[in-house]
Amino acid sequence: MPAPPPGGRWLDRRKVLDGKRRYWMGRRTQDVILSAGALAVLWPLMGAVALVIWLDSPGASPIFVQDRVGRDGRIFRFYKFRSMVPGAEARLNEVLDQNEMDGPVFKIRDDPRITRVGRFLRRTGLDELPQLVNVLKSDMSLVGPRPALPREAAQYTDYERQRLYVTPGLTCYWQIAPHRNQLSFAQWVELDLQYIQERSFCQDWKILFRTVGAVLRMYGA
Repeated sequence: MPAPPPGGRWLDRRKVLDGKRRYWMGRRTQDVILSAGALAVLWPLMGAVALVIWLDSPGASPIFVQDRVGRDGRIFRFYKFRSMVPGAEARLNEVLDQNEMDGPVFKIRDDPRITRVGRFLRRTGLDELPQLVNVLKSDMSLVGPRPALPREAAQYTDYERQRLYVTPGLTCYWQIAPHRNQLSFAQWVELDLQYIQERSFCQDWKILFRTVGAVLRMYGA
């Protein structure tokens, strides 16, 4: 097995998959209860957001659906509020040379494909609310590494592929890190592997509470 990057770690896949069975069962129950409750409470807000998106781009679906990579490489349909102009995926090649992230991830702060409404949704994290449906369906969990695009996961090294050992989530260590967009992809991966190694109910709740603070401080801006 090759050496991990400086400061990196290799996880024991068997222990990750087989260990903490009570934790996995309890967390799934927690995910169902909390995601269903959140959807029941937030549906008026989500309806209002969908209406604003539709008014900003009449005729285009307010919900953006995309393939993502889940646990053990399984592909699932990922939902979020549309924050880009219709047909943005077809225009990716126009902005690839402006990528501000290293590794297989693509991110630019001032993406010209983002709509006026979408910029606000991203800053506040409201664009992620439909993923509560993914949590309810068991595609995702409330806490876990963010799900990658298939084209990103196809470029993973064996070390980076360890992110796929667990169910992806709405939030994790990277999401609550100040200036998170200034972190390298290697640092992002290391935070995800740290979470996989440390995961527990206590740690999950700490991350969820800190995520509320990150949203209020607009760490995604």
